[in-house]
Amino acid sequence: MRTSIIIPTLNESSTIGKLSKSLSSLDGDFEVIVADGGSSDNTVEVARSSGLKVVEAPRGRGPQMNAGARAACGEILVFLHADTQLPSCALSSMDQALRQKNVSGGNFNLIFGGESREAKWLTRIYPFLRLIGMSYGDSAIFTRKETFDSLGGYKNYPIFEDSDLYKRLRRIGRFVHLKENAVTSSRRFEGRFLRTFSIWAVMHVLYWVGVSPDFLNRIYRPIR
Repeated sequence: MRTSIIIPTLNESSTIGKLSKSLSSLDGDFEVIVADGGSSDNTVEVARSSGLKVVEAPRGRGPQMNAGARAACGEILVFLHADTQLPSCALSSMDQALRQKNVSGGNFNLIFGGESREAKWLTRIYPFLRLIGMSYGDSAIFTRKETFDSLGGYKNYPIFEDSDLYKRLRRIGRFVHLKENAVTSSRRFEGRFLRTFSIWAVMHVLYWVGVSPDFLNRIYRPIR
């Protein structure tokens, strides 16, 4: 099955070129769609010069990823953050998983790149989050396009749109966690780990007990 890799961007000129190079090593049939939310730097120019398809979208990861999905030709959709790199076998692993009819979607094991304390701590913590049923967009969530469309895509949430999709995918089938590693950045936590992680953890607890993503975004916005 063909895969569409959808990347939401906003001022990611420093990462999109590196990501494009890493995607060129993937094995299989795929397309890359950059869904840009109005970057004021040269993200769009870098993406196009790297041979990536660019679509413009309203700002916000949910609307941007929905716009990318509408433009997608692949049977499999994978939503990839600009600072996350997929393993070289990602396409075949996703294809194999989604050939099981009871599987609604999945994601990858996640490690944080670099030698910083923050990267090492986050890599250790993330497996425990999976054990208690939490999965986030950094880990490259994937599903069939027909499944995504049937669910109505991402909701227009300012935050936790990935967690919401994860919950809805789990309701309709089995969500698989692939053993292969995606590598992401710890840049949001660098130099402010304890404060950022504490707020992040509290927000997730509040979200999972039903607090509105719109309200939680007011808390998160200052540390983004």
